[in-house]
Amino acid sequence: MKKDDCIFCKLSNGDIPTSSVYEDDKVKVIFDASPASRGHLLLIPKDHFDNIYELDDETAGHIFKVAKKVACALKASLDYDGLNVLQNNGEAAGQTVFHFHMHFIPRIKGDTIKVGWTPGQQPEDIEDLKKIIADNFA
Repeated sequence: MKKDDCIFCKLSNGDIPTSSVYEDDKVKVIFDASPASRGHLLLIPKDHFDNIYELDDETAGHIFKVAKKVACALKASLDYDGLNVLQNNGEAAGQTVFHFHMHFIPRIKGDTIKVGWTPGQQPEDIEDLKKIIADNFA
Protein backbone atom coordinates (compact mmCIF):
# COMPACT_ATOMS: atom_id res chain seq x y z
CA MET A 1 0.00 0.00 0.00
CA LYS A 2 1.28 3.47 -0.89
CA LYS A 3 0.95 6.54 1.29
CA ASP A 4 -0.08 9.62 -0.72
CA ASP A 5 2.05 12.12 1.19
CA CYS A 6 5.22 9.98 1.30
CA ILE A 7 8.12 11.09 -0.92
CA PHE A 8 9.69 7.60 -0.88
CA CYS A 9 6.39 6.01 -1.98
CA LYS A 10 6.42 8.43 -4.91
CA LEU A 11 10.08 7.72 -5.73
CA SER A 12 9.81 3.94 -5.48
CA ASN A 13 6.62 3.75 -7.53
CA GLY A 14 7.75 6.03 -10.36
CA ASP A 15 5.55 9.02 -9.54
CA ILE A 16 8.76 11.07 -9.31
CA PRO A 17 11.58 10.25 -11.76
CA THR A 18 14.75 8.74 -10.24
CA SER A 19 18.11 7.41 -11.31
CA SER A 20 17.41 3.77 -10.55
CA VAL A 21 19.77 0.82 -10.93
CA TYR A 22 17.35 -2.00 -10.06
CA GLU A 23 13.61 -2.50 -9.78
CA ASP A 24 11.23 -5.39 -9.29
CA ASP A 25 7.62 -5.67 -8.13
CA LYS A 26 8.51 -5.05 -4.45
CA VAL A 27 11.51 -2.70 -4.33
CA LYS A 28 13.44 -0.05 -6.20
CA VAL A 29 17.14 0.80 -5.84
CA ILE A 30 18.04 4.41 -6.61
CA PHE A 31 20.96 6.79 -6.24
CA ASP A 32 20.71 8.93 -3.09
CA ALA A 33 19.92 12.56 -4.00
CA SER A 34 22.38 13.78 -1.32
CA PRO A 35 25.07 11.10 -1.39
CA ALA A 36 27.65 10.56 1.32
CA SER A 37 29.97 9.01 -1.29
CA ARG A 38 30.23 8.06 -4.96
CA GLY A 39 27.78 5.22 -5.60
CA HIS A 40 25.60 5.85 -2.50
CA LEU A 41 22.37 3.92 -3.16
CA LEU A 42 19.00 3.55 -1.43
CA LEU A 43 16.89 0.39 -1.43
CA ILE A 44 13.23 1.36 -0.99
CA PRO A 45 10.20 -0.94 -0.79
CA LYS A 46 7.29 0.07 -3.02
CA ASP A 47 4.75 -0.53 -0.25
CA HIS A 48 4.81 1.91 2.65
CA PHE A 49 6.31 0.77 5.95
CA ASP A 50 7.36 3.49 8.41
CA ASN A 51 10.22 1.38 9.80
CA ILE A 52 11.61 -2.13 10.27
CA TYR A 53 8.99 -2.94 12.93
CA GLU A 54 6.20 -2.68 10.36
CA LEU A 55 7.73 -4.90 7.65
CA ASP A 56 5.98 -8.20 7.00
CA ASP A 57 8.27 -11.24 6.91
CA GLU A 58 7.94 -11.75 3.15
CA THR A 59 8.93 -8.16 2.35
CA ALA A 60 11.77 -8.23 4.90
CA GLY A 61 13.16 -11.41 3.36
CA HIS A 62 12.96 -9.97 -0.13
CA ILE A 63 14.64 -6.74 0.95
CA PHE A 64 17.60 -8.61 2.42
CA LYS A 65 17.97 -10.81 -0.67
CA VAL A 66 18.08 -7.68 -2.84
CA ALA A 67 20.42 -5.99 -0.34
CA LYS A 68 23.01 -8.71 -0.94
CA LYS A 69 22.65 -8.25 -4.70
CA VAL A 70 23.08 -4.48 -4.32
CA ALA A 71 26.23 -4.93 -2.23
CA CYS A 72 27.71 -7.41 -4.72
CA ALA A 73 26.87 -5.20 -7.71
CA LEU A 74 28.47 -2.17 -6.05
CA LYS A 75 31.60 -4.15 -5.16
CA ALA A 76 31.93 -5.50 -8.71
CA SER A 77 31.37 -2.03 -10.23
CA LEU A 78 33.32 0.40 -8.07
CA ASP A 79 36.81 0.43 -6.60
CA TYR A 80 36.25 0.98 -2.89
CA ASP A 81 37.63 -0.35 0.38
CA GLY A 82 34.45 -1.00 2.36
CA LEU A 83 30.69 -0.63 2.43
CA ASN A 84 28.30 0.67 5.07
CA VAL A 85 24.80 -0.75 4.90
CA LEU A 86 22.68 1.48 7.13
CA GLN A 87 19.06 1.44 8.17
CA ASN A 88 17.67 3.82 10.81
CA ASN A 89 14.45 3.43 12.81
CA GLY A 90 12.99 6.41 14.63
CA GLU A 91 14.11 10.00 14.94
CA ALA A 92 16.47 9.22 17.83
CA ALA A 93 18.30 6.77 15.54
CA GLY A 94 18.67 9.34 12.76
CA GLN A 95 15.67 8.43 10.61
CA THR A 96 14.56 11.52 8.68
CA VAL A 97 12.24 9.96 6.08
CA PHE A 98 9.66 7.74 7.72
CA HIS A 99 9.47 5.11 5.01
CA PHE A 100 11.71 2.08 5.53
CA HIS A 101 14.86 2.28 3.40
CA MET A 102 18.45 1.06 3.44
CA HIS A 103 21.56 3.06 2.55
CA PHE A 104 24.54 1.51 0.75
CA ILE A 105 27.55 3.80 1.19
CA PRO A 106 30.81 2.82 -0.51
CA ARG A 107 33.84 3.76 1.60
CA ILE A 108 37.45 4.63 0.80
CA LYS A 109 40.19 4.39 3.46
CA GLY A 110 40.74 7.83 4.92
CA ASP A 111 37.42 9.33 3.76
CA THR A 112 35.68 11.77 6.10
CA ILE A 113 32.31 10.01 6.34
CA LYS A 114 31.30 9.58 9.97
CA VAL A 115 29.33 6.47 10.92
CA GLY A 116 29.96 5.06 14.36
CA TRP A 117 29.81 5.27 18.10
CA THR A 118 32.11 5.21 21.09
CA PRO A 119 32.38 1.63 22.36
CA GLY A 120 31.03 1.16 25.87
CA GLN A 121 30.86 -1.62 28.46
CA GLN A 122 28.37 -4.46 28.73
CA PRO A 123 25.70 -3.54 31.30
CA GLU A 124 25.79 -5.27 34.68
CA ASP A 125 22.27 -6.61 34.10
CA ILE A 126 23.15 -8.37 30.84
CA GLU A 127 21.62 -11.68 32.00
CA ASP A 128 18.31 -9.91 32.73
CA LEU A 129 18.47 -8.20 29.33
CA LYS A 130 19.13 -11.54 27.59
CA LYS A 131 16.02 -13.03 29.21
CA ILE A 132 13.80 -10.02 28.47
CA ILE A 133 14.83 -9.90 24.82
CA ALA A 134 14.76 -13.68 24.30
CA ASP A 135 11.23 -13.83 25.74
CA ASN A 136 10.07 -11.36 23.09
CA PHE A 137 11.28 -13.22 20.00
CA ALA A 138 8.27 -14.21 17.94
